[in-house]
Amino acid sequence: MQPKINTAKLYLPAGLLIMFILLAVFIYQHPALQLDIYISKLVQAHTSPALDATMLAISWFGNMPCSVITALTASLLFYLFRYKRETLFVILTMLSGAVSSAVKAVINRPRPQHPFIRVIVKNMQPSFPSGHVMYYVILFGFIAFLMRRLVKIPKLISGTIFYLCIALVFTISISRIYLGAHWFTDVVGAYLLGSVCLFILCGLYLRRLP
Repeated sequence: MQPKINTAKLYLPAGLLIMFILLAVFIYQHPALQLDIYISKLVQAHTSPALDATMLAISWFGNMPCSVITALTASLLFYLFRYKRETLFVILTMLSGAVSSAVKAVINRPRPQHPFIRVIVKNMQPSFPSGHVMYYVILFGFIAFLMRRLVKIPKLISGTIFYLCIALVFTISISRIYLGAHWFTDVVGAYLLGSVCLFILCGLYLRRLP
C-alpha cells in the first residue's frame, strides 16, 4: 500500500508543473496581455510614499545580495541550534535563483514598462517567472514547513516564524506587481514552479527521516 500512497503524493506537484508549462508556453507566444495591464493598474490604483516604502521593504529579502545573506543567515541559525540537516536544506533553497534564471532565458519576456504602468523598480532580466516570488515560496515556504516539523522549538517562536514566513510568501506577489517589476502572470508562474520545487525539497527532507 505504501507505494500507492507515495504515487498519490506526486499528483499535486505533477499537476502544478503541467499548469506551469502550459502557462509558460502561452506567455512565450503571447508576451503582452491586457489582463496583466488591467491587474497592474488595479493594484497601483492607490499609491503613496508610505506604501511605496512598504512594498520595497517586502521585496528587500529577494534583492541581491540580500537574498544570499538571508538564506545564509537562516542556515547559520539552524546550524547554531544543532539542526545540521536542516541547515543543508535551507542552503539548497538558493538554487531557486538558477531555476528561475534558466526559465527566464528561455521565455525571454520583457519587463513591464512605462507608459503602460508605473514602474518603481527596474530590472534588466527577463520577466517570467518572478525570481522574487520563487525565492520566497521556496525559502520561506520551507522554513514555515520546518516550523511545523521541529517540535523542540518553543511554540511561540515557531508560530511567530511560521506566520511571518507565510505572510511574506503571500505579500511578495502584491509587492512585485505594485512596484511594476512583474506582471500578474509572472507571479502566477512563479507560484506554480516555486511550489513544485518546494514539494520536491520537502519530499527529499522527509524521505530520509526514520
